[in-house]
Amino acid sequence: MTPHNYSIELIWTGNTGSGTTSYRGFSRDHEVAATGPELILGSSDPAFRGDASRWNPEQLYIASIAQCHMLWYLHLATRAGVVVTDYVDRPTGVMVEEATGAGQFESVTLHPTVTIAAGSDPSVAEELHERVGDYCFIARSINTPIRHEVVVHVR
Repeated sequence: MTPHNYSIELIWTGNTGSGTTSYRGFSRDHEVAATGPELILGSSDPAFRGDASRWNPEQLYIASIAQCHMLWYLHLATRAGVVVTDYVDRPTGVMVEEATGAGQFESVTLHPTVTIAAGSDPSVAEELHERVGDYCFIARSINTPIRHEVVVHVR
C-alpha cells in the first residue's frame, strides 16, 4: 500500500469586525489554497448566508466526485480500447437538511456525455461508468450513492 498525503490551507476571511458574536454578524467567505494551483474563493451556499459568486463546499464535493470519475473513466477506456474524443459532465447533487440544521447528500448524479471514435464499442463505453466506482478514490471514500445517466455518441 502506497500512502499519498495531501494538504491545503483554509483561511477564513469573513470577520467583518466583531468575529462570530452573532450568526448574522460574520461573512462565510474563505480561501482554499495549496502550493501550486490558483486560490479558490469559497463561501457557504447562499441558502446559508453565503456569497453566490464564490464556490461552496457542496459544489466542490460534487466537483471532486465528477473529476475523479472522469479521470478513472478515461483510464479504464484506454485499457478497454475505447477511444474517447470528448467528455462533458454536468453533475448534480441532492442534499437534505434536517430540522436541526444538520444534513447530508442524499445522492449525486453524474451526467457524462461521452464521444467515442468510430470503431469503439458504445456498450463498453457505457458499461465502464459502472466500473469506475471500484477504483475512484473519492467514490470509495464516501457514503453518498452515485448514479450515472450516461450518453454515448460515436463520431
